Amino acid sequence: MNPARRRGPPTGLRVDLMIIADMVEEGSRVLDVGCGDGMLLAHLSRAKRVDGRGIEISQAGVNACVAQGLSVVQGDADRDLDAYPDDSFDYVILSQTLQATHNPRKVLECLLRIGRRAIVSFPNFGYWGVRWQLLLRGRMPVTDTLPENWYDTPNIHLCTIRDFIILCREIGITIDRRISVTHEGKASVFHSTGFLANLMGEQGVFLLSRNAR
Repeated sequence: MNPARRRGPPTGLRVDLMIIADMVEEGSRVLDVGCGDGMLLAHLSRAKRVDGRGIEISQAGVNACVAQGLSVVQGDADRDLDAYPDDSFDYVILSQTLQATHNPRKVLECLLRIGRRAIVSFPNFGYWGVRWQLLLRGRMPVTDTLPENWYDTPNIHLCTIRDFIILCREIGITIDRRISVTHEGKASVFHSTGFLANLMGEQGVFLLSRNAR
């Protein structure tokens, strides 16, 4: 089963979404960017009583969210985050979407302009299974978290866990919590550059905040 979509009791959420939900404080103002069918927002509304909003690029996703009574608009992370004022939310969430944006650096900066904190998850291109396929086959890998062929994928800016950590350092983002998720769905907190996390983690999940000025 695809661990990026693996569901487990009692929430029915993907593994990375369960981790994200645990990071959100009760009663917070939350914006979920690329919220898909709204499963995370719906869970946060029920379990954490958040004031939740969402942006989703696909009309089908927006329709699914609205059908659940969620406040979601159609929009694009690369273009529409500029319209949000500073400090509009306590948390801005970007799950499994960063690699599909045209300007990941700008998107990250926007997340932490409009939110007090940001939570980001993405497939790790440094995962050993990805490296193994490149080494043995000499072709772009197809894995559970990267299921499309290179010519069909929406992913245009794949990165490793280490790449992400370095980018955060370069643009002045503080990493408050860093978690790697294995192929089996096991989550592990790691520190520093996370050599083993970068090798063994199929996904990375990060809680971010702005550096103090």
